[in-house]
Amino acid sequence: MPTGVHLRDARQQLFDAAERVLLRDGPHGLTSRAVTDEAGCAKGVLHRHFTDFDAFLVELVLDRAAQLETQASALRASTGASTVADNLTSALTTLFGPVPVAIIPLITFRDELRARLRQARPGGGITILAQATAAVSTYLAAERDLGRIAADADIDSLALSLVGGGHLLFADHESGPPTPATVNRLVTSVLADVVQRRPL
Repeated sequence: MPTGVHLRDARQQLFDAAERVLLRDGPHGLTSRAVTDEAGCAKGVLHRHFTDFDAFLVELVLDRAAQLETQASALRASTGASTVADNLTSALTTLFGPVPVAIIPLITFRDELRARLRQARPGGGITILAQATAAVSTYLAAERDLGRIAADADIDSLALSLVGGGHLLFADHESGPPTPATVNRLVTSVLADVVQRRPL
């Protein structure tokens, strides 16, 4: 591998390389050597920007988690439009794209990464799932305020059910991602009672 490659934005190029390795080889294949080989740079480049590999992984996860805010904003903006089930079907499909789904087992696979994420962000042990849950919860609360779901709906439990169920649907890499119809069935089932009981 070349050792003199100049990286204009080393951190971002290392993050992008790590993402490619993670998607291709899974969490077990994500090593500092694999990342620098993928980025086409010397191993020392990573250690010039990060104290160790776990510090690099923390920044990678937080960077990719920050990108989910765009999807969370889109979900909030959909409040009152279309149907609640359709909005959540679209949101879960986006929130559980290939990169977030690949990052979740990375976090669960590495104890030190989870510990550092908790230090870096309150409730950040499983950062991606926590963010998805917060986004869905905020959206459901807004729809409840509009009267599109029941006033006594348990928002926290609904959000956990939708995110947990959604993650299980998307985590099965062997058969590929679920169809929108499959995701919609999950969402409709979880919301059936609170939507049926909503005020007219």
